[in-house]
Amino acid sequence: MLDLRTIYIVSAMTCSVLGIVQMIAYSSGRFERWLFWWSASGIVIGAGLFSVGLRDVLPEVVSVLIGNNLILVGYLLLIVSVRLFGGRPARWGLSWLILAVLSAPLILLWRDDASTAPRIAIFSLVCALGDLLVMLEGIRLARQERLRSAWLVAAIYTPTAAIFAARALLAVTGWIGEGGLFAAGNGADAWLGLWAAPFLALRSIVINLMAAERAGNKLTYLADRDALTGVLNRGGLMRSYAGLEPGPVALMLIDVDRFKQLNDTHGHGVGDEVLRRFASSASLHLRSHDLFARQGGDEFVIVLKGCPVEKAVETAQKIRAAFAASLAEMEGLVVQPTLSIGVATEICGPGDLETLLQRADLALYARKRNGRDGIDTFEEDRQAA
Repeated sequence: MLDLRTIYIVSAMTCSVLGIVQMIAYSSGRFERWLFWWSASGIVIGAGLFSVGLRDVLPEVVSVLIGNNLILVGYLLLIVSVRLFGGRPARWGLSWLILAVLSAPLILLWRDDASTAPRIAIFSLVCALGDLLVMLEGIRLARQERLRSAWLVAAIYTPTAAIFAARALLAVTGWIGEGGLFAAGNGADAWLGLWAAPFLALRSIVINLMAAERAGNKLTYLADRDALTGVLNRGGLMRSYAGLEPGPVALMLIDVDRFKQLNDTHGHGVGDEVLRRFASSASLHLRSHDLFARQGGDEFVIVLKGCPVEKAVETAQKIRAAFAASLAEMEGLVVQPTLSIGVATEICGPGDLETLLQRADLALYARKRNGRDGIDTFEEDRQAA
């Protein structure tokens, strides 16, 4: 026969120890505030489970009233920490109000000896709701930040929500709760607790997996970015280009005209500002799935997916106009940079990046021979756009 009291005590120890370990990790100063509340959640839930596990040993005000409400407070902190992790506000006032409303029936029923089954039903429904909220936050994070580990959060909290819902149903139908929480006839409750125990342990550490994945993604993002302009660097362009799906692409190779003269006349600080303004103004006319990279110095690459040459030239003209408008806001520029752009297309698919760059480079130099400040396309007739 399974011992439900032992399951409660073991689960309490697991939650508390993991919470303390995570609180020690938070004290290192390497984590944001969400880990504090996540750690506190584990410790508080562990204290509540321990109090409930010592029912008939501790006074009922501790094992019933305080124990159950500690677990609910732990759930509140759990939801708050996940929201903070996702960059959303905690909404403490609303959270405490909801907690007060949900815990009110438990407070009203705690002295009634015949109220064990109703208490189990209410408490289990509240816990199921809390697990569902965490599950939904996990799905949101998985979709918005593309965190694979967030799907694991949803996968772990879904079964516990189902277990708590089943427990509430069993309490309502009289299968569990008769004669007290740890009565001999509550074997079904013990089996539910046994199934829930490993999930409780796993979900105590799953947010750390999300944090590690997010940190890894951030490092990858920074490694692929140009520090000055924020666009892709050459390595980031190669990796992103390799991941493009089959389909036509247009590539623009863009050179900022008279950039060396600009630096010699106004200094590198002004030159850096011009490059940042170019990156900002060009980004306004690009789609989210287009690639934008700095090749080095004053040379940039833009890859437009699913774009014919006519559309690419139109986009290039918009970028030139936006860059000119941005430069007009800079006072005292003696040297006025312009853009020379070479365009090459691949209608059968992304193809080889180096080949496409070479074609765009030929078009760019043709443009420069024709007086800069314009657009040339790589075609058989090589006519200027």
